[in-house]
Amino acid sequence: CDKEVACSKLPAIKRELGKDIKRFDFVITTSKTTYLIKVNFYADGGGSKPSEVARAYSELSPKINKIDGYKFVWITDGKGWDGVGSFREAYDEIPYIYNLTTITDFIKLVQEEL
Repeated sequence: CDKEVACSKLPAIKRELGKDIKRFDFVITTSKTTYLIKVNFYADGGGSKPSEVARAYSELSPKINKIDGYKFVWITDGKGWDGVGSFREAYDEIPYIYNLTTITDFIKLVQEEL
């Protein structure tokens, strides 16, 4: 597992994203997949920030997931999601989205691929 990895260190991702510079909180590489992970927690109030992030990651996920051997993972949780409709849209667009309750599913997936 690597922390705070810039997309410039991942040539296939850099090619796909072009000038859109991204930094991933964690990168986990298994025998099958390299998981590029973003993590955030919204403690209070929804506001516009969760909605903006949900939209951005909904656009980012398909770009990464179409590259052979790479998957985008978003781990997010918190009261800030209460009543934020864009989260539902993101959930439909991002196949690897987890919260603190479902993170064990991701851990099992990674363990099976090690």
